[in-house]
Amino acid sequence: MRNLYVEPERPPEALEWPALEFHDVFRIFRSGPVETVALRGLDLRVERAEFVAVLGPSGSGKSTFMALAGALDVPSAGDVRVFGQSLARLGEAELARLRARDLAIVFQSDNLISTLSAHANVALSVELAGVEQPAAAASRALAQFGLAERATHRADSLSGGEQQRVAIAAAAARNASVVLADEPTGELDEANETLVIDALEALRTQYSSAVVVVTHSRVVAERADRVIQLRDGRVAA
Repeated sequence: MRNLYVEPERPPEALEWPALEFHDVFRIFRSGPVETVALRGLDLRVERAEFVAVLGPSGSGKSTFMALAGALDVPSAGDVRVFGQSLARLGEAELARLRARDLAIVFQSDNLISTLSAHANVALSVELAGVEQPAAAASRALAQFGLAERATHRADSLSGGEQQRVAIAAAAARNASVVLADEPTGELDEANETLVIDALEALRTQYSSAVVVVTHSRVVAERADRVIQLRDGRVAA
């Protein structure tokens, strides 16, 4: 697999920081007098070009962790940082740029616009990130992930595994520094699960992305550099 990685524009000293950090993070949801503590002083760090699997039972805080890491929610207390930059100190415009360029999220399904082709989906992601020549970047990324022959097909005509790989190709095409995947193989058979894990691993090895996968899959965990177990909103001892 050919390396197409281009270092994102950020101060050189930023690369000395971990890709993702949680410092004593709490997330509390309130409904009237009822409080639900989803995260309880969560501390963790993910290094640049590290593949981390996050495991835990239902209710352990995995979904809340993913939302905070992806800058889709804010903590009730504590600090979330991307390359040393506190998300709490960023305005809405800065957060939008961060989501468009540096962060990529691959959900279990529905990552693509169903009426657009695979190529158009990737090109749109690249264009929103402000990367030059989005059409060319999309073509290169789809070819790299074995999807060149499916580039003109509508997203809703692709298999589940192909759709996931198109979403991963979009992250690669815009050189996302941190890729978050939420149960990306949960609906796939064994063969497609392997292809998706291979694609995620390529983000780490070929693009130097930090890859964080929330999963129940032991196969994903076995391929990761490190496994983090969440329980009751914190890292299990």
